Amino acid sequence: MSRKTAIRETDLYPPVRDFLVANGYTVRGEVNDCDVTASKGDDLIVIELKRRFGVELLYQATERQRVSDSVYVALPAPDDMGRSKRWRGMTRVLRQLELGLIVVFLSSRPPRVEIVFHPLPCERRKRARERRAVLEEMGQRSGDYNQGGSTRRTIITAYRENAIHIACCLAQLGPLEPRQLRVLGTGPKTTAILYNNFYGWFERVGRSLYTVSAAGRAALDAYPELAARFNRDIPQAASEKRDSGAT
Repeated sequence: MSRKTAIRETDLYPPVRDFLVANGYTVRGEVNDCDVTASKGDDLIVIELKRRFGVELLYQATERQRVSDSVYVALPAPDDMGRSKRWRGMTRVLRQLELGLIVVFLSSRPPRVEIVFHPLPCERRKRARERRAVLEEMGQRSGDYNQGGSTRRTIITAYRENAIHIACCLAQLGPLEPRQLRVLGTGPKTTAILYNNFYGWFERVGRSLYTVSAAGRAALDAYPELAARFNRDIPQAASEKRDSGAT
């Protein structure tokens, strides 16, 4: 089949039907809204045919699970099969919904059918490290400064918050050492943030002495709400630093 030829769902039916028949199944098309039904003894298989992966396919396939535990989706084999992020995401969703996956190589002569995986019970395992990373990131943010669902907007992470806090201290009090900044509450990552200078917000002006750069001052203007929050706390923290005898 030419790549330029539009694929129809009906193009998938003959090779899927022939594959099932060759494996001893009795096959019927369009039975009670099911695209493909196949039976062998007490085994009933239902297959949904679709040109592409999408929400409608998932809705229809999960509806068919009311009829049978053996529900598959059949799709044309994509060029990036097994390689792309989209493919990995698609197969993960299908496995979690306990659906099987069939791909049809329509460009083969005759078209070839491959079962990628069967519908099996899915144990949804949590990834402890990723879960811990989410909880830590939530805990390290001082507030909710991002709008959920945003795209093409800078996300205020805990790391960025920490860098803004450091920049506020330097902008108000002048050049400081990491140990002096930590007394002001900038946290244990202060030295690494200054040394790596990921955003270009800081300048080293002496041995272990840093100031805020022009880019850092501009960043404070870009995050007025967060900068104002940190600036309110700096005078009190600085007073406590002086009272403690820190230089």
